[in-house]
Amino acid sequence: MAKNEKSVTDLVCEHIKKQKLLPIPVQTLNEEAEATRYFGGDLKEFLAAAKTLGAKSIFVETLYLEDDEFYYDSGIDDEEYLAMNGDFNNECCCGENCKCKKGDKKSKNGSTSSPTEKDDDKVDGVLLEPEDLEGLDLSLLRPEIAKFLDRVGESCGVRLTVPGVDHLEVEIFADWYDEFAELVDEASEIIEEDPNGALEQVEAMFKEAEKAAKDEDKSVKKIAAHPPKKTAKSKK
Repeated sequence: MAKNEKSVTDLVCEHIKKQKLLPIPVQTLNEEAEATRYFGGDLKEFLAAAKTLGAKSIFVETLYLEDDEFYYDSGIDDEEYLAMNGDFNNECCCGENCKCKKGDKKSKNGSTSSPTEKDDDKVDGVLLEPEDLEGLDLSLLRPEIAKFLDRVGESCGVRLTVPGVDHLEVEIFADWYDEFAELVDEASEIIEEDPNGALEQVEAMFKEAEKAAKDEDKSVKKIAAHPPKKTAKSKK
């Protein structure tokens, strides 16, 4: 961002002031503790709704691009994942008639497998779930995402909230962040529609990069193998 360029927060605050409302900077500390109603319109409609609700001021929270936004998030936390897939770190002691569900995990075809067997079965085409690719670098599926890495920590938008019990809220983003978010959605959609295909795409890219690196290395060695040419002076 240029030094003299106004941030999206500054622009939104100026617009709020023109509507005879007071922008109040805030910061969310615990989103889960807040009862929120998300507004479905644009900034102009939001401010009109705020006036109708009798608001005299608007809470303004600046949003920043964070580095974890570049990695796939399935929306499933660790506890949910373990509940769905089992915990292979806990060994089962029940024997053949297992009742604790800590033992073998059922695969898509109904068979069971231990962690070691599961790794071996991947070669045989075990179907992956999107959450199995949790934390995957999304720029591996949409390389254009990488160009936004320089913007990490930069202001990308604002969250506006009407003070009150219901916390009517809307988020306004900069144009560049909308572009970034669209690419993230596209990459995430690739994973969610076909996790196996997404993994194969990433593996193919790594193999291609590895092959290119080897070819370049051979080229360098080939050039280095040639002895330096003798000059006319050295021939004498």
